[in-house]
Amino acid sequence: MKNNTNLIYGVFLVVGDFLALVGAFSIAYILRVSVSHVRIYTPIRAANYLETFLTLLPFFILLFALLGLYNKDIYERRVKEYGRLAVGVFIGVLFVISYGYVRNIPIFPARLVILYGYILGLLFVVAFRGIAYGIKQLLFRYNRGLNNVLIVGNAKITREIITSLSPASRTGYRVIGVVSDDKHPLKSYADLEIYADFDKAIEQLGGRLHTIIQTEIYSDQAKNSIVLTYAQEHHIAFRFVPINSELFVGNLGVEVFQGIPLIDVHQTAIIGWGRVVKRTTDLIIGSLMLLVCSPLMVLISLLIILGDSRPVFFRQTRLTRYNQKFEVYKFRTHKREFNGLSPEKAFQKLGRPDLARTYRRNGDYVDNDPRISSLGRLLRKTSLDELPQLINVVKGDISLVGPRPLVPEELEQYTKRHAILSVRSGLTGLAQVSGRRDITFDERRQLDLYYVQNWTFWNDLFILIKTLWVIVIRQGSV
Repeated sequence: MKNNTNLIYGVFLVVGDFLALVGAFSIAYILRVSVSHVRIYTPIRAANYLETFLTLLPFFILLFALLGLYNKDIYERRVKEYGRLAVGVFIGVLFVISYGYVRNIPIFPARLVILYGYILGLLFVVAFRGIAYGIKQLLFRYNRGLNNVLIVGNAKITREIITSLSPASRTGYRVIGVVSDDKHPLKSYADLEIYADFDKAIEQLGGRLHTIIQTEIYSDQAKNSIVLTYAQEHHIAFRFVPINSELFVGNLGVEVFQGIPLIDVHQTAIIGWGRVVKRTTDLIIGSLMLLVCSPLMVLISLLIILGDSRPVFFRQTRLTRYNQKFEVYKFRTHKREFNGLSPEKAFQKLGRPDLARTYRRNGDYVDNDPRISSLGRLLRKTSLDELPQLINVVKGDISLVGPRPLVPEELEQYTKRHAILSVRSGLTGLAQVSGRRDITFDERRQLDLYYVQNWTFWNDLFILIKTLWVIVIRQGSV
């Protein structure tokens, strides 16, 4: 039997959001009309005000739904949820204002009610969702609402899935058994031989089964049929890990080709209108940032010239979308005698070839790098050396957010470079906000690959905001 916890939780969020918004805009009215003694220029009776809002509030709920705020992928990610709530409440308020303008009727008795309503509306829905999330986690701790999972298969990813679903008190998924032909290495779970009598094997698990996850497709089709048939007959959710999981990442679409339904697989989700939106965002935000930062860039240029003469910029050939080469701009942070040299050649010139090995082993980092000037060290710590890349963004060489632009020699080390190079490289990216130098080269490329295959506009905004936070706390500065 399928588990309805997520559905019940979603309905609970709908009702709670509605009540939170009603409460917020009611208090906003009271604060301005009843508590404040400032004169009201557009008197509106409380009953009329509340009636109008009760009529229009379903639009807020519809907007929240369109923003994915009732989807598990969103409300399980707290920062993303809060960001979308802020956008949803703001657009909802604009809709109410527009409605009054089109109907030519007064809705708010004073402008401050709009401001109070937005602030209180956002605070109330955030507070309610925080409480709702806490209640759900509390119920999970007492084994209420858990989704019981049976894993079938001996593939390597079995262990990874078990780890990702633990602990049950956090994820809401409890692995009650692992079914395989061989003894499973995780002794804390039941290892069962099931194919002779599947029903009897399931009974040994105890409790109700909600989900079956099959981690490998057997060459013996009879085994596959037994598992799938059992799931269907008992109305149990069934999921499987495809043999070639790379075919099922990125952007998927279904189209009818010559009367035959086909799955259309793209390397990246940045296609069609997604590319248009992303490029438009780059042009608008990139140009504004370049304009605002121009005085600071001029000052940094003068300091570099006065401290270590020219050149001001470090230029290097990097790779971006479709294997295209471009020249990246950064403020020069190396001392002039090491500018343009590879780490190996620079450390060789210093008489310290051992540092080159340490540099590569530490993920392109070494403590107190002797190649870097005093000003360069400050620029790197504050990430101000990256500012000239705004020129690359406006030119279209790179995007504000994307995989880190790498030199050809570095990317050749990675076998899945074709996927990373299906989009423009970025000024910042998922790898930069996930640890920067604190993660290995392979981990950075894996994060780049994930970004390419799972891009959304909202993820870009989240990464841009988190980049500012990372810079402020200097996490992983180099």
